[in-house]
Parts: sequence; structure tokens; C-alpha cells
Amino acid sequence: MKDINITENIKYIGVDDKDLDLFENQYILKNGISYNSYLIQDEKITIMDTVDKRKTNEWLNNLEKELDGKKPDYLVISHLEPDHSGSIGSILKKYPEIKIISNEKVFSMLPQFIDLDEIYKKQEIENANFVVEKSEDKSMLESKIQNWLDEKKIVVKEGDTINLGKHTLQFIMAPMVHWPEVMMTYEQTEKILFSADAFGKFGTLDTDEPWIDESRRYFINIVGKYGMQVQNVLKKASSLDIRMICALHGPILKENLGYYINLYDTWSKYEPEEEGILVVCGSLHGNTYEAAKKLANDLEEKGNTVKLVDISRTPIPDVVSDAFKYSKLCIACVTYNMNIFPAMNSFLHLLREKNYQNRKIGIIENGSWAPNAAKVIKDMLSTMKNIEIVEPVVTIKTRLSKESEEKMKGLEDAISK
Repeated sequence: MKDINITENIKYIGVDDKDLDLFENQYILKNGISYNSYLIQDEKITIMDTVDKRKTNEWLNNLEKELDGKKPDYLVISHLEPDHSGSIGSILKKYPEIKIISNEKVFSMLPQFIDLDEIYKKQEIENANFVVEKSEDKSMLESKIQNWLDEKKIVVKEGDTINLGKHTLQFIMAPMVHWPEVMMTYEQTEKILFSADAFGKFGTLDTDEPWIDESRRYFINIVGKYGMQVQNVLKKASSLDIRMICALHGPILKENLGYYINLYDTWSKYEPEEEGILVVCGSLHGNTYEAAKKLANDLEEKGNTVKLVDISRTPIPDVVSDAFKYSKLCIACVTYNMNIFPAMNSFLHLLREKNYQNRKIGIIENGSWAPNAAKVIKDMLSTMKNIEIVEPVVTIKTRLSKESEEKMKGLEDAISK
């Protein structure tokens, strides 16, 4: 276990997963991922979330080491996604007297994620109470399981508190950040926000890299669609004296918290983080890319911050993250089967899914005999909020000509304003 100092009485018991290559089977992990879990040592010993089943054994070892023979009283469940709920069943089996603290939505969804039937039967058999009766029907067993779960449940709602001894937990509901059952927990004594998936990032805890890029990529692709809900939670958090943020992925944040909170505020308002132009190119034979490269070079000469991306060679979620970072976007795309280059189509579709908005966009289309990319791109952009398409739209037929170069100068001037 990585030795992470949180406070004297709050210990890190999470694990790094260096073998996972795709998060949610779609986002490339350059440096793995951490599954964070925490233990509060007090009169009532409390576990803050579990970890993915891939790492259950390692996590249980970390937990047992910190418990040092003691038994936990509570398990707080913040979020039921499998990378955080994957070891709940193991905890219930190992510590049958533990109580579960969470909200009603979590408890309504819990049977989808763990086999309550199997856990209940195991505990009853160990207690010598479980007797299989032929006359006992399924509904009777379900009723017993529900009663057993009800005895374990401590249901909390917005603003409720639970005293652990020296520590007091305050619960903040965070629906759709990014699942409907999510809640955060604020520890009042040491002023720690256990923030669920918010303020998390890709990468293991021993990865030496800046927080911002992998956190932006994580936020935009995982949470980005739910900007309004993030804004609601940020308003709640603004009334709290937060001195530390403990997320379910990524490092514990202890210093300059305003920096991280302000970035979340910017991202969730769909505002640009930086003034600059992202040029995204989808090219078949290289001619469209040559035009995009010229555009990027000319824009840099005009004093713009520019990043040029070949959509065929860069993971699309990474490009989506950059699109949210910069204030402007230029799309250079070939016509393909009277549509647009497939990777560009996927990029624009994902932008729309993540609520991309409030940007100026320039368009260059290419088509050797029937250019149609600009029309398709405009149609897709028309479904996004507050998008300004910069004129002129430039049309190339196979490769740049004197006429199309002149038009491109007009686009460069317009997008630079």
C-alpha cells in the first residue's frame, strides 16, 4: 500500500491498478488508475467506500492492517459504480455486524450490484439459523433478506449528520454527478470533503504528472454532460470550510484548493479554460492535413495559441478534452461517402454528448467532386448550444488552390478576432 498521510485518524486504504488499460472499456489509461478508499479511526470505525473487485484482496489487506484486530462499525457508500462498489459483498461477508450508511437511492439500487441472497444465506448458515424448509417460498425468503438489509441500513438525506466520536459526518446529495445515487460526505472536525468521483483523475497515485490534464480528460468524458448538476453541488460546497478533498480516484488535494474548485466551475459552466484555437483534421490522403497544417502555422504567426490534431492518430476522448480547454475550434475535414470522415463524425458526436457549447468554430471542407462535409458539420453543430460558425467556410477541391488559400486567409482573420 502506498503510504499516504491524510490525518492522524483518517487513513488511506485504497489501491493502485497499474494493469487496467481502458477505463469503462473506452478511455485509454496512460498510467493506470487508483481506487481510493479511506478509514476513519474513532469510537465508531468507518470505511469510506470500497474498491473494484479486481483489487479486493489487496484492499482487504490494507484495511486489516489499519484495523489491527478491530472491527469496523460503518461502511459509507458514496457511489455504486462497480469500480467503487466491487468489494461491498466481501465486506458484508467478512464483517457481518457492519452497518451501511447511504441514501435511499443507493439502497434501492444495491441489489443490482451485490448478491444479497448469497450473503444473507452465508451469514445465517454461520449463525446456525438458516434452515431450508420445503414450504418456504421465494417471497418469504425475499422478505427475510429485506428485513436483514433493513437492520443494516442507516439512511441519510441532505444535510444529515452522524457522530463517530471526535468526527462528525455531514452528507451532501450529488445526484447525476455522475450517477443518480451519488452523495458526498463532509467531515466537520478535520474539514475534509469526501467528494465521490468529483475532483478525481486518471493515473495511479505514484504517477508523477500534473493534475490538470488527466483530471480534465476524466471530468469532460465522465462527468462533462452534467454541468448543471456539478454547479448545484459546487454551490452547496461553497458554504463549507474545506481544507482537504479526498476523491475516489487520484491524489488527495490539500493545498490551493481554490485552483481545483475554480477549474471545476469553469468546466461545468462550459467556459474555455484557455484562449486558443484547436485545429482538428480528418484527412484521407494528406491534402486536407496540409491545409490544416498551413492554417495552424498562419494562426500561430498571427499570435494565437494553436494546437493541431490529426483525429485519426489521437484518441478521440483526448481531443474532446482539448476542445473544452480552448476557446475556439477549427475543423478541417474531407467529404466521405457524402458524409464526413468517420473519426471526425465520432468526435463531433462525442462533443454533442458532452454538452459542448459557447465556442467559435471555423470550417474547412474538402471534396474532389462533391464537397459536402461543411453541410454535415453545420448540421451537427446546429444541435449544440451557443455555437458561432465563423465565415467564410473554406472549400477545397482535392488540394489548396490560390482561390481557396485566399478564402483561408479570411477564415484566419475572422477566427483570430
